[in-house]
Amino acid sequence: MPNVVVVGLQWGDEGKGKIIDFLTQKADVVVRFQGGNNAGHTIVVDGQKYILHLIPSGILHPDKVCVIGNGVVVDPAVLLKEITELQAKGVKLSPKRFLLSEKAHVIMPYHKAIDLAREAKKGKGKIGTTGRGIGPCYEDKATRTGFRMIELLDKEHFLEKLKQKVEEKNFYLTQYLGAEGVSFEAIAETYLKYAEFLRPYIKNVARFLWEAKEAKKNILFEGAQGTQLDIDHGTYPYVTSSNTVASSVCSGAGFPITAITSVVGVCKAYTTRVGGGPFPTELSDEIGQHLQQKGGEFGSTTGRPRRCGWLDLVVVREAVRLNGVRKLAITKLDVLSGIKELKICVGYECNGEKIDFLPASIKDIEKCNPIYETFAGWDGELAGKTELPSEAQRYLEFISDFVGVPVALISTGPGREEIICAEEVF
Repeated sequence: MPNVVVVGLQWGDEGKGKIIDFLTQKADVVVRFQGGNNAGHTIVVDGQKYILHLIPSGILHPDKVCVIGNGVVVDPAVLLKEITELQAKGVKLSPKRFLLSEKAHVIMPYHKAIDLAREAKKGKGKIGTTGRGIGPCYEDKATRTGFRMIELLDKEHFLEKLKQKVEEKNFYLTQYLGAEGVSFEAIAETYLKYAEFLRPYIKNVARFLWEAKEAKKNILFEGAQGTQLDIDHGTYPYVTSSNTVASSVCSGAGFPITAITSVVGVCKAYTTRVGGGPFPTELSDEIGQHLQQKGGEFGSTTGRPRRCGWLDLVVVREAVRLNGVRKLAITKLDVLSGIKELKICVGYECNGEKIDFLPASIKDIEKCNPIYETFAGWDGELAGKTELPSEAQRYLEFISDFVGVPVALISTGPGREEIICAEEVF
């Protein structure tokens, strides 16, 4: 049965949550495999908005099993709050339909304190971190000193290790970063309570997913952030702290690469990014403001306004290749309605030559001037439409031809039902 990975092809915020929610209708299991609560998926169902940071978007379908894989770093406070808020809205989360990997790493209060203190120390050199402790948690994971979920369930081991970590982190916080330290007693008391709350959900996720595959279940893997925020392949250092590409499903969920049947790439009909970093097609004029306001381009996690610009197909084509994308999902096409003339970036002029790739050097990217193709816009709202204006069709056809992948899904509004399915994914 199909095992499909959904990833973002830009700098995140592509509207993956809605696409995943739509595809979940034909999935049995939905899996989050990387990132932390620095991600945010917004879904509108029957006029009610749900913002999810850790729990997979498929949780809004009552008959689906949702899983957080080992590649995710988990803030227990955020997860507990998310579970409680969903339950208050009538969404049922039992240990049979929500599983949390025993190998997932835990975000601690000192991770968040370090994240914020480092950013403050950088001053103008800030990279735009959300301050959620994501990076410092992944650091501890890489140095083999972090806490995994399974360790929270062993009180004696947890407290012994926590003493050592608090001593180490407080020295760094106070002596180098000039910030306040954290309290061992407060962390111990709080996190042991979290452990008991989460205990029923903590499972061997890799084994569960293998058994689901063997039982021929449809499995949907949802990525967080976007390809250009990948720590290896993105616009480093203005990236996240995990691998956001499709192949990280294997390490982030313990799932075999040979069992993945397709990859869907989600691409916004224009481009946005949050925080610092190069952005060749950024618009600082009225059109950029129009995209921001009409598109509601404010972070679902941070509330920060997103920088907006024309669609950059150089970025998208690179992401298609890196992820092995088979089908495209285009979101927020409706936001472009009413703009008389549209542009798409198809290359750059950099250091006196024309190139069709994004340079590795941040300094070189900042020198890139976009080369545009121009398209006629269209009038009228697209929400609820099953037939698109000819101009919109030409816009989509150009995207597909340029990146070499068919457009399977087209989002024409924020609602769950406002989507055109041009090709089946499952």
